[in-house]
Amino acid sequence: MKEVEEILMEAEQRGQKTLSEYYSKRILAAYGIPVVEEAMVSTLDEAKKEAAALGYPVVLKVCSSDLAHKTEKGLIEVDLRTEEELVEAFHRLRGRTNGEEEGFLVQQMVKGARELVMGMIRDPQFGPCVMFGLGGIFTEILRDVSFRVAPIEKRDALEMMEEIQGRKILEAVRGMEPVDRDVLAESLIALGKIGLEHDPIQEIDVNPLIVHGSRPVAVDALVVLRQEGGA
Repeated sequence: MKEVEEILMEAEQRGQKTLSEYYSKRILAAYGIPVVEEAMVSTLDEAKKEAAALGYPVVLKVCSSDLAHKTEKGLIEVDLRTEEELVEAFHRLRGRTNGEEEGFLVQQMVKGARELVMGMIRDPQFGPCVMFGLGGIFTEILRDVSFRVAPIEKRDALEMMEEIQGRKILEAVRGMEPVDRDVLAESLIALGKIGLEHDPIQEIDVNPLIVHGSRPVAVDALVVLRQEGGA
């Protein structure tokens, strides 16, 4: 994966501890994991152009490898329905960053009542491990997750889905389609491959993974890099 190697090499040269959301999702997309449609911009004119191309409503986010927890810091504006709302949101966000941003992400507004989480953590003893569970605000509250040591096969991924307490969320409920378990399984398998094939990556956090219709889509992601002397 030449693109992934180039992203990681550039981050290492800069001494980064994490990748920005944009580059984190570029790595996911390189492995076939569905990610939200988005564009990185630096000016208001670029933001207008990309929002028009994506189609309203859109989401606008500050993007930087040094800025985590964007929601808590007020660095995300959602459900922007017109160019006027986009302009106002752009100025608000720029006023909150003090010039620390690398750019802004203009994203398609992905709607879905179900939020999942998945990720990869490099364990000192077992190596890359894949995680799956309930996402969004429930991730830290319920801690309803399942783990497998990579590499995993489709059978393992399907078993992980059945192991969480909230597994019924994957079924057809309240008029919603069942989650496409094939796509979800392939995404979990891909996370394991990323961990096995790219030693500089310590951790990947995909939260939320929103179920849009039946398709799970990565709306936010964070890749944490291994540091000198790390496990």
